[in-house]
Amino acid sequence: MENLLELIKTDNYLLISFIVNVILILVVLINIILLIKTKRNYISFMKKIGNGSNLDEMLKKYLADVKEIKKDNSEIKAYYTKLDSDLASCIQKIGLVRYNAFRDVGSDLSFAIALLDGNDTGVVLNGLYGSDSSNIYAKPIKQGKSAYQLSEEEKNAIEIAEQTKNFIAKNRKFS
Repeated sequence: MENLLELIKTDNYLLISFIVNVILILVVLINIILLIKTKRNYISFMKKIGNGSNLDEMLKKYLADVKEIKKDNSEIKAYYTKLDSDLASCIQKIGLVRYNAFRDVGSDLSFAIALLDGNDTGVVLNGLYGSDSSNIYAKPIKQGKSAYQLSEEEKNAIEIAEQTKNFIAKNRKFS
């Protein structure tokens, strides 16, 4: 330990520490020069791969485009989800039954038509055609049922409408 303290007190220690510092500074300078050359080679390489354009810039632009497309895609998904919920209350199912309401009328000129949404809610119209008069009656339908007495033809029209497949839900390919 005493030898080390004596060495520190001598001029040789200062000379050795100066030489070590100069060597370290040279190593740092060499590393800086090598880093600059590597960066130039990298930029040149990226331009060669990008056919004259900087590949790094092309990748940044591509990533920005992908981010924009993802944003647009999420907006489209939100739009068609809202559209689906709006369509649930639109007429989607139709059932029609033609029949002969009166014996004195020779053909099936009377009808019952059910117009239902995706929840089997809507209206059933019953058109009665007679030789001297024609009448149309409407009855509200909620989830396939009515608070009013339904004729057999109206019940059949509702059943036909309920069996109609929901075209939108059946043919969706986005979900």
